[in-house]
Amino acid sequence: MKQTRPQKPRNANGNSPRKILGFTLIELMIVVAVIGILAAIAMPSYQRYVEKSRRADAQAGLMQAAQNLERCFTRTNTYQGCNVPGSSPDGFYNITSTLGATSFTLTATATGPQTGDKCSPFTLDHRGEKTADSTTENCWGS
Repeated sequence: MKQTRPQKPRNANGNSPRKILGFTLIELMIVVAVIGILAAIAMPSYQRYVEKSRRADAQAGLMQAAQNLERCFTRTNTYQGCNVPGSSPDGFYNITSTLGATSFTLTATATGPQTGDKCSPFTLDHRGEKTADSTTENCWGS
């Protein structure tokens, strides 16, 4: 008795089916949706981080300007005529000053993309009092 081999299954074209490698459209759409959800969660967190780092630039600029004014006051016994930098170290805030004989007020105002910052403008005076525009956030940090 002659033994016959079982026939391989054939598709509609009469060819042997091959194993297809790759992803289906549904699988790709699921991956895109997961990436979109992760991005939606991560972006606000990243934006808050960038905003805080730029606030640190404003604070550093005001502190440096106050130190310059104090050094000048030590030499001349007045704040008038002392030099104040026009911007923060990284340039994200403009620094303006109001100088009196025995007092000063420094103000850092946001420029560029961070003009929507709730804390801008930051102020620092000769007594070391730090204020910011926001009443809802701790803008100067702790």
